[in-house]
Amino acid sequence: MPSSPVELPVIAFIGGGNMARSLVGGLVARGADPARIHVAEPADALREALAADFGVHVHAEASAAAEGAGLWLLAVKPQVMRSVCESLAGIAARERPLLVSIAAGITVARLREWLGAEAAVVRCMPNTPALLGAGVTGLYAGPGVDEGQRAQAEALLSAAGATVWIDQEPLMDAVTAVSGSGPAYVFLLAEAMQAAARAEGLDAAQARTLVVQTLLGAARMLDETGEPADELRRRVTSPGGTTQAAIERFQADGFEALVARAIHAARVRGAELAGG
Repeated sequence: MPSSPVELPVIAFIGGGNMARSLVGGLVARGADPARIHVAEPADALREALAADFGVHVHAEASAAAEGAGLWLLAVKPQVMRSVCESLAGIAARERPLLVSIAAGITVARLREWLGAEAAVVRCMPNTPALLGAGVTGLYAGPGVDEGQRAQAEALLSAAGATVWIDQEPLMDAVTAVSGSGPAYVFLLAEAMQAAARAEGLDAAQARTLVVQTLLGAARMLDETGEPADELRRRVTSPGGTTQAAIERFQADGFEALVARAIHAARVRGAELAGG
C-alpha cells in the first residue's frame, strides 16, 4: 500500500461485477466519497445493488460513467473489452484519464490501440480473495504512466489487498500463474487433504475444520512471522517424526517439480491467450 494517503480523482468503474464491487466496497470502507465514484453496469440488479449498498452513482451506459472521471477501472469481460474501449475512445482522447485494466490477457499495447496511442494504462491482475479484501494484485505501468498515476493505481487496487509492481509486462503471465490462478491450487490441496482425512476415519465436518484452520493458520504464520517458508517447514519437521514421514513421501513423488510444471503450464497458457 502507498506510504501516504493518495488523493484519487473521480473514478469510473466500467463494469460492476464481483471484482469491481469488491474494490468499490474497499474504497468506501476506507473513507472514499461515494459521490466521486461512478459505475457503469448494464445489468439492472447489479447496478441497483451497488447504488443501494454503497451510495455510488450508477449508469447503464459506460459513456455516462466515464464523462468527467480522471481514473477508469476497466472491469468488463475480456471478450467485450474491445467494443467497450472503442466506444469510449473519443472520451478518452478528450479527458486523458488514467486507465486501469483488470482484464486477463489483454496487453497495454492492445488497450492503447483501442483507446488511443497516448493512453496511460496500468494493467493489473488481482485474484479472487480480493472479494474479501484479502487479495494480492500484480500491476504493470505502461508507457507514459507517471509516478502520481502509479500511486493512484496502487491506492485503488490496495483497497482489495496487497500490491506488487512488475517492471516487465510479459511477467504478468507469471503473476497470473502464481497468484491469479493460485487460489485454485490451494483449494485443490484443501480438497485432497479433506479426502485423505476422511479416508483415515474422520468425518466430513471434522476434516473440513481441521484442514481449513490448518491452511489459515499456516498462511498467517507465513505472513505475520516474516520467516521464509523453508525455515517454518524445518521447525515443524522433527527428525524421524510424523511430519518428516509425510514430507519425504511428498518429495519422493516429485511434489516440488510438479508444482513448478503446473505453474509453468499456467504461465505458458496465459501468454497464448494474450497472443504472446
